Amino acid sequence: MISPDVGAAELMDTVAAAFPDLGGRPFHILGAGWDSVALEVDGRLVFKFPRHEAARAALIREASLLAEIRPRVTLAVPDIELVQSPRLFSRHQKIPGEHLFSEHYLRMNRARRADLARTLAQFLAETHALDPALMETAGGRPIKPWLEPEAILAGLETLPPDSPRDWALRTFEAWQALPPDPYGLIYGHFDGHGWNMAFDHARVRLNGIYDFADSGFGPLHQDFIYSSWISFHLTDRIVDAYEDLTGRSLDRRRITLTAIVLRITEFVELSRAHGTPELGRIVELANLAAEFPTL
Repeated sequence: MISPDVGAAELMDTVAAAFPDLGGRPFHILGAGWDSVALEVDGRLVFKFPRHEAARAALIREASLLAEIRPRVTLAVPDIELVQSPRLFSRHQKIPGEHLFSEHYLRMNRARRADLARTLAQFLAETHALDPALMETAGGRPIKPWLEPEAILAGLETLPPDSPRDWALRTFEAWQALPPDPYGLIYGHFDGHGWNMAFDHARVRLNGIYDFADSGFGPLHQDFIYSSWISFHLTDRIVDAYEDLTGRSLDRRRITLTAIVLRITEFVELSRAHGTPELGRIVELANLAAEFPTL
């Protein structure tokens, strides 16, 4: 495991000790979170270092899962190599591209938006078709549950009177009233937001998708909600393309409700962590209330 204050130079020393040919190559921290630190080397390789034992186990599981996913999907995903020298870390070729955010999607023309939706729909269709027994053997497990309903309702009560509190409560209650997902549980990515995409902005093309640590078995409709961080319009187009590819008929209301409840859940989690409601999240809920006044 690595210490909380580890620096890029120390991580690069570990990389160079295992791969002497990379000594002297340029490097920088690509990302640093609670669970791991990612180091980019030579503009083409990514090395991921887990911070704690749970992250170490997750990295081993992700490598096993991707070994089964990669040959069965069209979109590029990481080819992770585990290295034990002396502490465990991983290495993979960087998928060229940058994050994809709302402002980028808004600048696309209709044809580019359709191409993106078809690419993501095909990825979802292919992952949903993975053999559950195969993925369970590879390390697949149920996705992480959200907060208990009582905790969410208590968190929403902390919203001030002039906020979208009543709307959020109604929306959450409508989501709770939904019957079980008609398609049951499937294996999916469950993290398909723009921060996990490698998008070529010059060519306006999605090159790949990554971070499968949160992938697992969950309700089929839930796997469609994460693209709404980019745009609800994109999510609708993905659903259209997925229905054409699979013949399944999806419930758009269920997807929208679930996407909004994820935002509500994150508001509650951040409010609890900070001890007070976060203004930015209140504004986000207010914007959603204006866009979806009744669901």
